Amino acid sequence: MDVEERLRLIKLPPTEEIVTEEELKELLETKKHPRAYDGFETSGLLHLGSGILRAIKLQDFLDAGCKFTLYIADWFAYLNNKLGGDLELIRKTGEYYIEGWKACGVNMEKVDVVWASDLAQSPEYWETFLKISKHVTLNRVKRTVTIMGRKETEIKQFAFLVYPIMQATDIFMLKADICQLGIDQRKVNMLAREIGPKIGFWKPVVVSHHLLMGLQGPTRMGGFEEDKKLDTQISSKMSKSKPMTAVFIHDTPDEIRVKIKRAYCLARDVKTNPILEIVKYIIFRKFKTFVVERAEKYGGTVEYVSYSEVEKDFAQGKLHPLDLKNAVAEYLIKIIDPVRRHFERNPKARKLYEIVKEAQITR
Repeated sequence: MDVEERLRLIKLPPTEEIVTEEELKELLETKKHPRAYDGFETSGLLHLGSGILRAIKLQDFLDAGCKFTLYIADWFAYLNNKLGGDLELIRKTGEYYIEGWKACGVNMEKVDVVWASDLAQSPEYWETFLKISKHVTLNRVKRTVTIMGRKETEIKQFAFLVYPIMQATDIFMLKADICQLGIDQRKVNMLAREIGPKIGFWKPVVVSHHLLMGLQGPTRMGGFEEDKKLDTQISSKMSKSKPMTAVFIHDTPDEIRVKIKRAYCLARDVKTNPILEIVKYIIFRKFKTFVVERAEKYGGTVEYVSYSEVEKDFAQGKLHPLDLKNAVAEYLIKIIDPVRRHFERNPKARKLYEIVKEAQITR
């Protein structure tokens, strides 16, 4: 496979930004199997964004010849007060994530799974942590805590200042050539790019992916980013803490239909539409075509072969929000059905799901 094809795979949706594309191309030219990583706070049930979409993007990297590390950030969930700070529960949730990714289609034999609590046992980890700490100001760290899903004004504990430095340390301890995380993690990845060469490491390439919007539609809390568009994306992302705005990998057909029917989907709105995002980032990544079944009096059944066609028809009012929702719900049912069944039929997976389902989600 030539470099251009490998680059094309990495750029596929939901990739949103590459810093820089020139550096990524050079990396692919000089390294046959560069290392990429994505990290996860283990803090609740997996949904379309953290489960299905992540599996899709991970496969792009494997197809492009990259080695990939799934980083289970158990200590980070603890620092961020997730699941009430219960480390045992946080670790059980990490085991559940592994089962979830497996069910979503990730070939776990082709990826490396690393736990933060294991990585941090190395003396080299904390030596690197200290080196990074000496090259960053307190104000810079405060601005970076938004990667935790928190605003600067929420800094109440010293742990919140430790978190970003540890995440920057991870990049080098994992030997990651590519940081493949959500766009909300951009600040710490850019920090690593800046500091890496100063302490004898490399400048990692940053491949940031889009954050799937929650079914509630666009909201802007302010305080995450100066850029209004990015701030809105972070504020609006699908969240496990808001069950009716997220489609979970365990949802039944009826639950999916109800959630999608209630979802925000303003007619002709193609800019801030969570239902269209599902079509773009998930359905067209899993299927070659998208069929919307309608009665003849409403235009009859229509088959789309690209997302741009769907967007064009919706923008022009040729595709009604309800028809779009009905079709999306049925496609999601097809996608989620085998995932849900894995947790129903596999005793280990079912037990882990029950543990996490009963957990109290905390911020």
